[in-house]
Amino acid sequence: MRITCDRPSCAPRHPARSVIRAAISPIPLMVLCGTGHATPTPQDYQRSLNLRHDWKHLTRDMPFPATWSDDGKTLYYRKTVANGFAYIAMDARSFRKTPAFDTTRLAPALSSALKRPIPATDLPFETFSIEPGTGHVTFELHDEAWSCDLSRQTCAVIDSGLRPRGFDAVRDLRVAAKNTPQPSPDGQWSAFIRDHNLVLRATRDGSERLLSTDGTTGDFYDPESLRWSPDSRHIALLRVRPGYPRYITRVESSPVHALQPRLQTQLYPKPGDAIDIEQPVLFDVSSGQRTEIDTALFANAYPLSLEDMAWSEDARAFMFPFIRRGYQRAGFVMVDAATGQAHLAADERSNTFVDGDRLYHHVIGKDAESLVWASERSGWRQLYLMDSTNGQIRNAITHGAWPVREILRVDPRKRRIWFGASGMNRDEDPYFVHYYRVDFDGSHLVPLTPEPANHHASLSPDGTRLSDTWSRVDLPARSVLRDAESGHVLTTVETGDDTPLRAAGFHPPEVFHTKGRDGSTDIWGIVVRPATYDPHRRYPVIENIYAGPHGSFVPKDFWPFGYHSGGDKLSGMQELADLGFIVVQIDGMGTANRSRAFHDVAWKHLEDSGFPDRILWHRAMAARDPSYDIGHVGIYGGSAGGQSALNALLFHPEFYKAAVAFAGCYDNRMDKISWNEQWLGWPVDDSYRRASGVENASRLRGRLLMIVGEQDANVDPSSTLQVANALIHAGKDFELLVIPGYGHTAGRSDGPIAYAERREFGFFVRALQGATEPDWNAMDLPLTQDP
Repeated sequence: MRITCDRPSCAPRHPARSVIRAAISPIPLMVLCGTGHATPTPQDYQRSLNLRHDWKHLTRDMPFPATWSDDGKTLYYRKTVANGFAYIAMDARSFRKTPAFDTTRLAPALSSALKRPIPATDLPFETFSIEPGTGHVTFELHDEAWSCDLSRQTCAVIDSGLRPRGFDAVRDLRVAAKNTPQPSPDGQWSAFIRDHNLVLRATRDGSERLLSTDGTTGDFYDPESLRWSPDSRHIALLRVRPGYPRYITRVESSPVHALQPRLQTQLYPKPGDAIDIEQPVLFDVSSGQRTEIDTALFANAYPLSLEDMAWSEDARAFMFPFIRRGYQRAGFVMVDAATGQAHLAADERSNTFVDGDRLYHHVIGKDAESLVWASERSGWRQLYLMDSTNGQIRNAITHGAWPVREILRVDPRKRRIWFGASGMNRDEDPYFVHYYRVDFDGSHLVPLTPEPANHHASLSPDGTRLSDTWSRVDLPARSVLRDAESGHVLTTVETGDDTPLRAAGFHPPEVFHTKGRDGSTDIWGIVVRPATYDPHRRYPVIENIYAGPHGSFVPKDFWPFGYHSGGDKLSGMQELADLGFIVVQIDGMGTANRSRAFHDVAWKHLEDSGFPDRILWHRAMAARDPSYDIGHVGIYGGSAGGQSALNALLFHPEFYKAAVAFAGCYDNRMDKISWNEQWLGWPVDDSYRRASGVENASRLRGRLLMIVGEQDANVDPSSTLQVANALIHAGKDFELLVIPGYGHTAGRSDGPIAYAERREFGFFVRALQGATEPDWNAMDLPLTQDP
């Protein structure tokens, strides 16, 4: 049934009778307003909120990317089955498949550890492996490594024992450093820290030697950085002057199983804060000579990565990569063990930023005579073979107007590299990843994954076999096992089937691209339409935005409901569309995985968020689609996307009319140190103010809803409240929802109910359709549990 009206309020002609029918009718109703937009009924809302649950298990044999056993004999992967997921181990030679582990034993163990029920058919991880010799199942969950012992039916986080660091910038001195004595390779000594100084203990008789005496509380030797040389003649480690320990404090208003509020504190360095200053030091074990490494080459570097500090196999050089504060220089340092002299084996510089997440190094040879290095010096991320003795390029390994996306393996014996790249195939989406092999000298480039889709591959430990899973937003995932030299398919592992999903009403998103602000570069995005889409109607448009410069975000894999990482965040697009909207997602300039020129747009301009490209994209779509109502455009996003959503109303109110901003980092001076100094630089300058939602609050036009989790550990939740304060002082109207107890997802995907999502949906119905929400307090509708 449709009810028409010619008044802006969208009230039906017989309001009392119509409201009653809308409340009790089992048939979903869409009320048409004078604007030509559809107004969703309570049943429409409930169908949308149930959609993720209803559609989640409507595919069959849909594979996830696989992992290899340490011996390369077994491939582990997850796939969809009728009632959830199956976890498979496949013999890489015979191709025989068996269950990887007993899910009925793992599920109750994980349920106990997480203190919430976990179904055996829906374990909350996509990839996993089996620990050799123990049978423990290991996986990642909520950015933590987990291990489950099925014999004892216990699960626990794998604790490295290392002292935490606040965003890799400042050590948390409230936690004791791991100080287990480190045995020398020859077994004659062990080394450890006592009273902030380096101590040697002889294995033979237990006698001790103090190798340093200058360590203090404020200038200590870090035991976790201690590295023995392979010949046992030297020790390298870091002496540390601690940075500023900024702590943020959050009030936990509604603790579980407690009445009174509690305080939570977190080490949280912010842009401009003093960071840990590290001094690499070499000790000669025999003589006790102490040599401080001259830091001129890497002055004012961010704290070094402990896992990347290493010795050459011949023990002649100590090595580590660095990033100078401000992200405009990075490199790879080699220190001569005999002299303590340091030189650069690779040097990366930029007038904008060096992308710290896309640096890569691989040392070649026992004497570390050469280095495989990823660089963007050509304007595209490519691989180079460096002469480690002088930091000069021997040759480019890859080259072209396309970026290397991933390095799977460097084989020094064959002098060959397996890698992933996008943009090589001109007639494809430039974000599709394909895999290749190439020799060190740049010759014999062989494509291994030719299918026109987005590929996820992993190489067997011996480098002979390639596991490849690929899909598109319109093509269910499938996986094969390939010969790693030729790409020849050895066997088909799984072929996904979406027939039941399509029968339930699923339609793949439409892929669309058009030119961006420079008139030449293609901007890519997707379009999600309602299941009941009528091309003769007009639909308000809502953009799902995430414009963080650290990646690209428009989905390329088969799309619905969490079939690959990030899918749960995207599933809300269809749910929202089914309430009478066209929902889109776009990668504008300033995001990654294209050229450096494309990426550099973000430098010191996070307020840009690619909006000039996005608006052109919207206009091009509206020009070809009369149902695309470009006069009613909304936007939503979380975290950096929350900042962008707010900025749409601050800086482009002529185009965007309503925004929902989740957990935004609205003022980059309030956010974590590492992410923000990467894109806005250091020292803190006016670029931080230009992008600030607090500083620009008085510019607000349109309708705004901000949602924040009270216990957000990623973005300081005070950032949201500071925007609210500025808006109040500017006399601006807005809506604010604080979700007690929940974190960075603001209750949108980690809450017990879909409350925040319903509030988002209802806000857009009011703001863009000019309609009213149902009286939820008068209804007894069950709310869908989050997956």
